[in-house]
Amino acid sequence: MHPSEDPAACSGFSRRTFFRYAAGASALASLPILTEARLALADRPKFADPNIGIHIDANENPLGPCEVARQAMASIIPRGGRYLFNMQEELAETFARLEGLNPESVAPFAGSSEPLHYTVLAFTSKDKPLVIADPGYEAPMWAAKVSGAPILKVPLADPKGAATHDIKAMLAAASNPGVIYICNPNNPTGTVTPRADIEYAVANAPKGTILLIDEAYIHLSDAAPSLDFVKDGKDVIVLRTFSKLYGMAGIRMGFAVGRPDLLAKVTSLGGENSLPITAVVAAKASLLDSDLVPKRKKIIGDIRRDTLAWLKSEGYATTPSDSNCFMLDVRRPGKEVQAALASKDMFVGRIWPAWPTCLRVTVGTPDEMTSFRKAFTEVMSTSTAGLVPPPLPRRLADHPFTHLS
Repeated sequence: MHPSEDPAACSGFSRRTFFRYAAGASALASLPILTEARLALADRPKFADPNIGIHIDANENPLGPCEVARQAMASIIPRGGRYLFNMQEELAETFARLEGLNPESVAPFAGSSEPLHYTVLAFTSKDKPLVIADPGYEAPMWAAKVSGAPILKVPLADPKGAATHDIKAMLAAASNPGVIYICNPNNPTGTVTPRADIEYAVANAPKGTILLIDEAYIHLSDAAPSLDFVKDGKDVIVLRTFSKLYGMAGIRMGFAVGRPDLLAKVTSLGGENSLPITAVVAAKASLLDSDLVPKRKKIIGDIRRDTLAWLKSEGYATTPSDSNCFMLDVRRPGKEVQAALASKDMFVGRIWPAWPTCLRVTVGTPDEMTSFRKAFTEVMSTSTAGLVPPPLPRRLADHPFTHLS
């Protein structure tokens, strides 16, 4: 066949590229995108009804989108019948300008979960493991299972103290990791890994290993961001989302930030589709609101500080969170306390197998945290022995992502 008659050649793909893409597409067919919402749903059936109880289990921001974002979404609705692709490019350019980046280093996605999965799928394999902290966010493990990559879980350093990523242990876990995943601040602990440790990881990771730095919670903390590694051309991909501080979890908008050649491999698996214009304009308006980040950081930080201080006064240990969630040691099986709280329509986060007596609590509104204190006091003053969460709906009980331990 003449090259001009080869569909792969005509589309600009080599045969090798075509078959690699086909393999990736096949993997994607079995890759539901794992998000906080899906994980919370797998942990309790009532998640689907936001009108039942108090929800401090999915690291959501109850403040919702800011006012300028709401106005931007309302204003764009009449134009919803048009393909306004240029707005997506304008959003990437706005973020790049604000952060001093090349716009070609910014790829918009519907949240940060998609590029997280695609990065793991693109750069791991049966010969190139995923290295992840434990406890840590489970979504990368789900993607690695699909790619057939070994999963190497490394315990957090100083678990009763700073609970940071043990960077040297993570680097020593494999000689040729495909991806080292660093969530900073970490989910579920809310703890920050020092900048010096991140710099050490960048400097000492094996050549070709991608450092996937998830900064979903960065705006809630004093952690130093990692976007400068992208500017310096390192093998780093940084994830950002509007789901947390910006309060847009249900609207879905985020970025993958990396060298253009790395982003090309990620977007080849997904990400070239147009995004909802409501999400695009809400994100741009949020970025341009210069008061939004410091204002919300203080609101959430004050509620977190008061909650942690109260728990300490009651004799309970927590992680030193710098985010909108923290781990709480209940000194008994966490599943029992989770179930007891659920019986009071107080829904807290899931349990990580590495820390079975701890449960994750999301920072809610002042009223929600007052209700949490009351319910928690009542539960901890009684026996919870033998309590278990209600059974999962059949559609979830056998789903693979419910068994990510």
